[in-house]
Amino acid sequence: MTTSSRKRWPRFRYLAEKLEKRLIVPTPRLAAAAGIGALVVGAGYAAGVGTITLVLVNAALAGASVLDLSLLPRRASLRVSRTLPGQADIGSPFEVKLTIEAPQAPSDRLMLQAADDVPQQFQVVEPQAMRTSWQGRDAVLTYTATGLERGTHAFDRIRLRISGRLGLWSKQMNVRTDQSIRIYPDMSVVRGILSSAQRDLILDGRRVYRRERAGSEFHAIREHVQDDDPRFINWRASARSRSLMTNIFRPERGKVVTILLDCGRMMGVELEGRTKLDAALEAALALAAVALKQGDKVALLAFSSKVRVYVPPGAGLAHLQTITESVFDLKSEFVEASYRVALQHLMRVQKKRGLTVLFSDLDNYMFEDQLMPLLLRLRRQHHVLLLGLRDEVLHSWALADTAGKREAYVKSLAHKFALDRRAFSARIAASGIDVIDVPVGELAFTAVNRYLNVKADDRL
Repeated sequence: MTTSSRKRWPRFRYLAEKLEKRLIVPTPRLAAAAGIGALVVGAGYAAGVGTITLVLVNAALAGASVLDLSLLPRRASLRVSRTLPGQADIGSPFEVKLTIEAPQAPSDRLMLQAADDVPQQFQVVEPQAMRTSWQGRDAVLTYTATGLERGTHAFDRIRLRISGRLGLWSKQMNVRTDQSIRIYPDMSVVRGILSSAQRDLILDGRRVYRRERAGSEFHAIREHVQDDDPRFINWRASARSRSLMTNIFRPERGKVVTILLDCGRMMGVELEGRTKLDAALEAALALAAVALKQGDKVALLAFSSKVRVYVPPGAGLAHLQTITESVFDLKSEFVEASYRVALQHLMRVQKKRGLTVLFSDLDNYMFEDQLMPLLLRLRRQHHVLLLGLRDEVLHSWALADTAGKREAYVKSLAHKFALDRRAFSARIAASGIDVIDVPVGELAFTAVNRYLNVKADDRL
């Protein structure tokens, strides 16, 4: 852009905005009327009365246009607003309502057409609902939208066109209504955890909670029943109540569960219609909800080439909202994830022993040279669990039929990669570190089940 064009551009932009806001637009009905009028004028010239016919046709069109425009409401008298929820889950439809109010009801029926400035990360389910007939003081237009990407998204302008009964002209309006909506991860699993009883949680169609084994923390005293451990009989309580009573122990509470989220480039790969980061984030929030409900503290660290988010350990279900607000808009970055930066930061800020769960891609674990020494150092202080997302494409290739040489070659390579992943998992497990290569649909279930196993075995 040259210097002169830069100087002229603000004036052109101002003119374009004024035309967009103030323009009166002819409709197809006016074009059809003008076409019919042209045929009438042509017939008049053929009959020798062309001039009179031309004047009469133009006068009729002008009179009809003036009448049509006079019946339309003034732009300054209209109030336009949008109603939308403050937040929604990714992939969950929500309703948006546009309201146009006039100081008094129009004298005649009007036709209203609206176009909302929907961000490109949204899918509009019912675009045909943006046209209606306006007869009262206010008109309401509703449509359904679905957020396809997490984060905060802005809804900017509402564009309107209003036509009268004759339908020859439309008044155009462009109203700025700055609003935003937060698109959260899919929180349906978390809501199910929070609303369920402790022993009746169903996650991904399967029961998660199992009977807790005895831990090291005293919980309660109850009547002794068959198969109770006789070593836990409380003789003093039995003497007072004159019935056999037993002590109940549970796994120790108040432990720290630290969740590490990889936000590097490999987590931006799509699996089953969502990115790996989306799946890992939903599983991490499900694990955090279960841990907080169990009475433990939860911390979260998200990283790529640097630490992006760190939420210190906190207890109580209110802390879950703090974690969600901190990570709902995380995006994968086109950089390699640095485990050295993340683990060194964790060892510096988290001294108390606890469970550390790392959500990442198994390929990152395999090809990170500095990962193994850091994990061995971290294992002295924490119980470490590595969760990797299984490559479903690679898995399907390994199970595919071999119809020819090409398919056989692809299958052999897929088997080679699968064997490498298993060998790496076995090598890490031999060092006392749990590593699991799990399908994306079972990530939340596996994370919660492993956490509960660790708690039941009192390994923290």
